Amino acid sequence: MKARKEKTGFRIPDLSRAAGPISSVVAIAVGLLIGLIILLISNPARAFEGFAWIIGGGLHSPKDLGNVLYYATPIIMTGLSVAFAFRTSLFNIGASGQFIVGALGAVLVGVKCTFLGPFQWVVGLLAAMVFGALWALIPGLLKAYNNVNEVISCIMTNYIGMYLVNWIVKSTVYHQLTNRSLPVANEANIPKLGLDKLFPGSSANGGFIIAVLICILTYILLNKTTFGFELKACGYNRFASRYAGISEKRSIIMAMVISGAMAGIGGGLLYLAGSGKYISVEDVLASEGFTGISVALLGMSHPIGTLFAGLFIAYITVGGSYMQLAGFVPEIIDIITATVIYFAAFALIMRNFLQRFRLRKGGESK
Repeated sequence: MKARKEKTGFRIPDLSRAAGPISSVVAIAVGLLIGLIILLISNPARAFEGFAWIIGGGLHSPKDLGNVLYYATPIIMTGLSVAFAFRTSLFNIGASGQFIVGALGAVLVGVKCTFLGPFQWVVGLLAAMVFGALWALIPGLLKAYNNVNEVISCIMTNYIGMYLVNWIVKSTVYHQLTNRSLPVANEANIPKLGLDKLFPGSSANGGFIIAVLICILTYILLNKTTFGFELKACGYNRFASRYAGISEKRSIIMAMVISGAMAGIGGGLLYLAGSGKYISVEDVLASEGFTGISVALLGMSHPIGTLFAGLFIAYITVGGSYMQLAGFVPEIIDIITATVIYFAAFALIMRNFLQRFRLRKGGESK
């Protein structure tokens, strides 16, 4: 029998894996373009000057570049928290509450545990991790054992956490003249690790390096370990996972606990940064938690993508602080960020379209 010749022809390349990064880049470009249009409408004469500050303000000086790393650190951690939950099909909208509860643990250790000496900042970060994890355990248990929607329970724990932190701060580490927490001890501040010399005058410290290491470890956990596979498998289909012998309840609880621990560490990294940051006693949710949702969406819920998304948001934030020099309000950065996030949401649509298009063309070529 003669071997049947296979038909050869043009094959549609598989771009589905690149759809996420491509859509994020397109979203950033569209967001910046809309920002430029808003500037042109507001003040055509100085629009390009203001836009130049957005694009290059973060590189204006070593101090500005160091501040980009400083501002990026907490939102990278809250973004990683939300992204980790996303990868397990959980929407951890409670990162704001876990962030401030974790910050409380770090501040309590930073103020009260001066006997720890040079290990005070390490114990402070561990306390932040534990506090954040325990606070996320509440919606995790409700989801696992009572099937309570995690969005609802996380929203409630956000507000409970905010008021609880205010009460504990006023009861333990309160500075009455400033309506905020007492300053932490010098030994509780995270070491600079040479970043103060690399970026003189900035608030950059070793917290950024810690955040980068956690992003790498999270990637390894999710993609190179059996535990990470079980978490993702349970997120894709909990019933099939249960049939395969994976504990559904354990996976849900562990996913929420790890996610909360990341958000808690973000709070510790911010309030132990040695930049004069204090917990203010006010009825306002921590904005870093909600910014983390934007970072996770822009980073396509990928640990490394979340790292770069956090850096981007911090970069345009630092650049936007210079826009007043051109006669614009810095709130335009919020509009640009929101636009970027909206367009980043089209990533899933683009990915699915490319997959269907490739499969259809592949079937026609047979």
